[in-house]
Amino acid sequence: MRLSGLIIGLLSFIITHAQQGTWRAELQRKDSNAIVFNFDWKTENGKAVWYIKNGTEKLRVSNITKHGDSFFVQMPVFESQFRFAIIAGKLNGVWIKRGATKSQSLVFIATKNTERFIVSANAYKNISGRWAVSFNGANASVGEFIQKGNKLSGTFLNADGDYRFLEGVVTNDTLLLSGFDGGHCFLFKAIIKNDTTIINGQFYSAATSKINWTAIKNETAKVPVDNVAMFVKPGQDKLDFTFMDLAQKPVSINDARFKNKVVIIQLMGSWCPNCMDETAFLSDYYNHNKQRGIEIIALAYEYTTDLERSKKSLQKFQQNFNVQYPILNTGVTVSDSLRTQKTLPQITDIKSFPSSIIIDKKGKIRKLDTNFNGPGTGVHYVAYKKEFEETINQLLKEN
Repeated sequence: MRLSGLIIGLLSFIITHAQQGTWRAELQRKDSNAIVFNFDWKTENGKAVWYIKNGTEKLRVSNITKHGDSFFVQMPVFESQFRFAIIAGKLNGVWIKRGATKSQSLVFIATKNTERFIVSANAYKNISGRWAVSFNGANASVGEFIQKGNKLSGTFLNADGDYRFLEGVVTNDTLLLSGFDGGHCFLFKAIIKNDTTIINGQFYSAATSKINWTAIKNETAKVPVDNVAMFVKPGQDKLDFTFMDLAQKPVSINDARFKNKVVIIQLMGSWCPNCMDETAFLSDYYNHNKQRGIEIIALAYEYTTDLERSKKSLQKFQQNFNVQYPILNTGVTVSDSLRTQKTLPQITDIKSFPSSIIIDKKGKIRKLDTNFNGPGTGVHYVAYKKEFEETINQLLKEN
């Protein structure tokens, strides 16, 4: 029995050790386009851990279990998981993401490899800089890229949120970028025509979405934001709401806790990758500044009205980002055309997530912000945080 146990332990050690290292993963679409990403498989305190890599981001994934020959990897924030087995040194299985009414599934294959994309030639051009981007003919986006040799990183900025951390290459005249965070699942391809023009772009998202894109070099390109702007309705300068927190206790903006405080209302959803970035920022900001007379309330608009499902998803946000402020489930779905009227009738339609409403010490709405730029946008994220902090500091000075 003792010898058998030693053999099993040795085999377990060998298998675990063989898994260590960098893997190249493919999420295979039916149109033969694979969305690729890299992750490091490590062991920490005797447990398996993944670090999914996109540009400078390393997303830690620690909920990894093994049952028989099968592994189950739960993403830390979203309703998203991998199921696979190790066959001939490769990971073979599926990635499943739950949606509002049904789940989507993509074939998942991973091999030991540090390279995200194959580089077959030197880069034809260096495309570092700012680009005016058109998706399906609509000029509503800005691309920002950093290229060093063949290596490429960057993101796309849109009125309703950025595409977070993207990583890839330029090989000859071909641009390749991808990103995966459990919510976003992106692949960008295009041809670099010359120093100022990118053509024949294809943007692949998740299982079936495909959008054409082109870009023109323009260092002063701006994202049009008027179509996502929110406004306070005439004669309505204060909010009035009560919703349940994750412990099913009612929380109202009129509670004593929020009197004479600067209050930030975060409009979010557990399905939203940009909301993940905003929650990380707001949670850290609150935990370092709450003693100054600041409060934050998150209002969640979820996929469904299933309260238990929404609670589990929102608790992931709460736990992963150490959220100490209340997260309230509005009970109204993000797809409800009357979501604003049902929850915040004092303002015009909520058009993008995340968005925020900043309230002064007298309870009056002072700013509606629909232009969050996450950490994947680099200098724009720094500028966003600076402007946010200046706004809050100014309101704290008021009587």
